[in-house]
Amino acid sequence: MTNFFGKRILILGAARQGLALARWLSTRASSVTLNDARPAEALDSAQASLKDTKVKWVTGSHPIELLDETDLLCISGGVPLDLPIVQEAIQRAIQISNDSQIFMEVVPCQTIGITGSAGKTTTTTLVGEMAKSAIKVQPSKKTSWATVRRPRAYVGGNIGDPLINYVDEMQEDDLAILELSSFQLEQMTTSPHIAAILNITPNHLDRHGTMEAYTNAKARILDFQSKENIAILGFDNAGAWNLRNKVKGTLFTFSLLELQKDLNGAYLKDKFLYIRDGKKNIEIMPKEKIQLRGEHNVSNVLAAFTIGYAAGFDMDSMLQAVQEFRGVAHRLEFVRELNGVRWYNDSIATAPERSMAAINAFTEPIVLLLGGRDKNLPWNDLAKLIHQRVEHVVAFGEAREMIEDVLASITVGRGVDVHLAKNLSEAISKANQVAKSGDVVLLSPGCTSFDEFKDFVERGESFRKWVQELS
Repeated sequence: MTNFFGKRILILGAARQGLALARWLSTRASSVTLNDARPAEALDSAQASLKDTKVKWVTGSHPIELLDETDLLCISGGVPLDLPIVQEAIQRAIQISNDSQIFMEVVPCQTIGITGSAGKTTTTTLVGEMAKSAIKVQPSKKTSWATVRRPRAYVGGNIGDPLINYVDEMQEDDLAILELSSFQLEQMTTSPHIAAILNITPNHLDRHGTMEAYTNAKARILDFQSKENIAILGFDNAGAWNLRNKVKGTLFTFSLLELQKDLNGAYLKDKFLYIRDGKKNIEIMPKEKIQLRGEHNVSNVLAAFTIGYAAGFDMDSMLQAVQEFRGVAHRLEFVRELNGVRWYNDSIATAPERSMAAINAFTEPIVLLLGGRDKNLPWNDLAKLIHQRVEHVVAFGEAREMIEDVLASITVGRGVDVHLAKNLSEAISKANQVAKSGDVVLLSPGCTSFDEFKDFVERGESFRKWVQELS
């Protein structure tokens, strides 16, 4: 749907996606209603941000009767699809969409979409830096994307501002780079020109129910591509690579191992990064020049090089972006050193798989902060790794006793000392007591933050603040 004239639109969820979409639609549709289950007093700032629009507000619940005057239902990313109002809309055959789908329908320029269970924010941010560097390059006689001067590269989607905020200022020769979550993708019927799936590992099963449903949601980023489009799938992850039969256009990949001769993309060999396009192998850079810790971040850099190369960015611009890139907040972010102990914030790790990647980024003894609200994901592999690599675990929040039980069930490895804390603040205090000079204290929770914080960002910012207050 690109013509909203005369349409009555209901938006569920008044977080940043819902607010941005409500503002954009308020000048285009006959009516826009923003509905949030939170009480009105919890939404004062949200309502104030739209006071200059004609958006109607319904708060405190999700009344089914709102559907009686709805032509299009838009669902914000965090809104569960099993809500009665959503299920009733499906029964009534009311069209369902979201801010990302509407953006993709109206965006005038080329798009890059990036998804994955882990690494998508780091990769998306790095690709954005590459693009911003590439648009400064003078055009040549070639006709590929990056050799034509681009006025602006926009980065957003599931990170930063929703790009619907900027779509009216975008021009045909711009570039939009989107991080896309499974929540956004499951409502989408438009694919980006360049679509990347970094990896698919167990995550958000509390929302999707099964790995099959979760994988299908991720795969939608490929489903609506054409033979003129480009797909990039992580070779080292079976969940992503097994989707290659869905690719309709050109396939690229990336790997921490040398790629077989019939595959094109970026790879690591003898501590150097290379990229292959056809029969040509191009040496990119030594691995040691990557500023980010951990093999998972080497994989993210390889993915970004592959995406940038497929988009036509010049190599010098990509190299400059990578060598200057220091990472994204809440992703193995160094906070401080105190009494010889280095503290790291990896609040983004909301699944056990991500905590495993964080642990593997260090060789130092680790005091690990785990906890929050569990997402019904498997913990055994993480527990085994903890028994091999971690000195102390401080388990906090709702999941603390579950984590203690899982760790106690593991009999392999050297064992680990487990300490329980009611909340993150108490966990920091306990970690500070047991950590000694030369240790790393790592917040990599393996759980969501919703038992104590509104999101992983608030959790990470609180961790950073409380760690800075230690003496």
